[in-house]
Amino acid sequence: MKNICLRPILLAATTLLPLAIWAQAATTSVVPANQDFWANTFGNLTLIVAGVVVIGALIAITRLFSSVVKMQEIQMLREKGIEEVVEAYRQPEQSWWDRLMKSMTNAVPVTQEADIDLGHDYDGIRELDNKMPPWWLGLFYGTIIFSVIYLFAFHMSDIGPSSKEEYDTEMETAKAEVNAYVATQAEAIDETNVTAVTDEQELALGKSIYEASCVSCHGKLGEGGIGPNMTDEYWLHGGGIADVFKTIKNGVPEKGMISWADQLRASDMQRVASYILTLQGTNPPNGKAPQGDKYDASKAGGTAAPATDSASPAPADSTAAAAPAVGK
Repeated sequence: MKNICLRPILLAATTLLPLAIWAQAATTSVVPANQDFWANTFGNLTLIVAGVVVIGALIAITRLFSSVVKMQEIQMLREKGIEEVVEAYRQPEQSWWDRLMKSMTNAVPVTQEADIDLGHDYDGIRELDNKMPPWWLGLFYGTIIFSVIYLFAFHMSDIGPSSKEEYDTEMETAKAEVNAYVATQAEAIDETNVTAVTDEQELALGKSIYEASCVSCHGKLGEGGIGPNMTDEYWLHGGGIADVFKTIKNGVPEKGMISWADQLRASDMQRVASYILTLQGTNPPNGKAPQGDKYDASKAGGTAAPATDSASPAPADSTAAAAPAVGK
């Protein structure tokens, strides 16, 4: 009677906690990125404590029911006058902890181990045929039940998000966080938002960068050399500020121009790109023949920086390493 009542109730109790957690996940399929961590943790702890309390209550009810049944059997034997049987059946009083541990572990007393001895002896260590503890079996069966519920909820229905949906959500959240962080940085300039600078001081800085890093391939006046002529209307990779910035940033490896993203800050690439655009129409001597397609800013939607005096003095960084910069 004891085993018939206790084990199903323990098995049912061990499934309450996974079911409660699953119910919470079903009601909040996507956790907001700004959800308070401690509030969420407190809610989970509350579920765990509630599950433990329910399990303890079920165990206590089961033990009480078992004791009632035992007392009824003893009373029945007393009414029949079989006192010796009653005394033999009577068990010594045990503490509630001992009773709980016995019901949860199904342990065999040391005095009865001979009944489950398998006869195998390994250097004095005997092998016993102990049964699996009920708590372990309850957890094992509970995980099987939980796996079926989880499979249905998150992979066969729309109750909860699938692993792919959770991944996509996390990636979108991470991308938004990265964009928010980049927007706060001073060097957040790229080819999508770059604009041509017109300030003379900024253009002077761009000229100094050009003379330090670009002269060897494009000539001191932009007339071209290894690289194309920077003063005509023809461009290989687009003649707008975004195009020039992108070419400087990514380079043209197949033609020998390196990427300057690791050597120049975004603001410096903006300055030198803006300075290059001021060279348009200067017609220096010994200009290289046009290459590429004629660029029309009005059709391309691009913006060129207004021309300034390209001969205005600007300090050159003599320590900067020159590298091939073929590409326009």
